[in-house]
Amino acid sequence: MAVRGIWQLKKLVLYLCDHSGSSRGAREFVESVLPKFKTDNPQLEVLTELHRGRHPHLKGYFANKNERVVDVKNLSSEEVSLQAMRLRNSTGRKVVKLKTRHVTFRPSVQGTWTPETKF
Repeated sequence: MAVRGIWQLKKLVLYLCDHSGSSRGAREFVESVLPKFKTDNPQLEVLTELHRGRHPHLKGYFANKNERVVDVKNLSSEEVSLQAMRLRNSTGRKVVKLKTRHVTFRPSVQGTWTPETKF
């Protein structure tokens, strides 16, 4: 995702095994989808690394120095491509859980309004 015109994902690394069954979709992704993915995203540095005997995963390095790891074990090449696109479209910020569904600077003294309120 671009924030103020700057893509947040700087580097994407795909770790895979050359003989493992769980890496089958990742190997198909490298052979068929990855060249087009690289040409469509010239702002992104895309690498593949061989880790034998390990399950495949994607690792994204963002502009704000955060890293995000996505497991792609036993996924097809289309699903690996989808996970790579999700990493590309994310900002790299940490997920923050909201305390309430209603966010305001001045909470109501009488309580939050709901459609079931009877007058």
